[in-house]
Amino acid sequence: MTLSAAGSPAGRAGDAASAAGTTGGAAPGSGAADRRERLLGRIVDYVLEHGIADLTLRRLADAVGSNNRMLLYYFASREEIIVAALNAAETRFPGMQAFLVGVDDPAVPLDTRLHAAWATIADPANLPFHRLFFQVFGLAGFEQERYADLLGTIGTEWADHVAAAIAAEGVPPQNALVFGHEIVALWRGLQATLIGAGDPGIVAQAARRGTDALLARVHQDRAAAGSR
Repeated sequence: MTLSAAGSPAGRAGDAASAAGTTGGAAPGSGAADRRERLLGRIVDYVLEHGIADLTLRRLADAVGSNNRMLLYYFASREEIIVAALNAAETRFPGMQAFLVGVDDPAVPLDTRLHAAWATIADPANLPFHRLFFQVFGLAGFEQERYADLLGTIGTEWADHVAAAIAAEGVPPQNALVFGHEIVALWRGLQATLIGAGDPGIVAQAARRGTDALLARVHQDRAAAGSR
């Protein structure tokens, strides 16, 4: 998942730099790019531990041993810092980066893929990332113009992958897209329950039952489509 905060001119200017892992046109491996990555690593350490609710440039600069001017030089805006930190944080949780590859694998039965995807999402090792993700998501909901691209990605990326997997089973594409959003809505809700210290065993049962019920409807839809 690569997210960006491109709802503002500063955000759009930062996207190209972030996508290349550089700042100000610095080439990967250059001194500026290396300094940016080291600074970003310290920022990720901070936000994973403290979150972003009270994040200010001054507080962050003090915490990571930098200053406001250097933060803005490398990241252009507070919004760019937050999105870059979320992207970089995800790299510390390999399962969260890779689970969509499993969803896409047609060699594995669909039910196995979806249950495995949830097992990865629900892994307690990923909880620090989920806490940060939902905090950033909540902020973006209040500042939609500044985080327009981020919200667009969150709203479609997982659902599109699940929908494609379901459509490949013979379900009409529009129906598959609805199913994709349903399963992601189930996952997101159960993620929130886990963040809220919900009982992992109950959550696991809810995930399995919810997924199985949805898969039963997928099979019904496929059978109906095949009989037309």
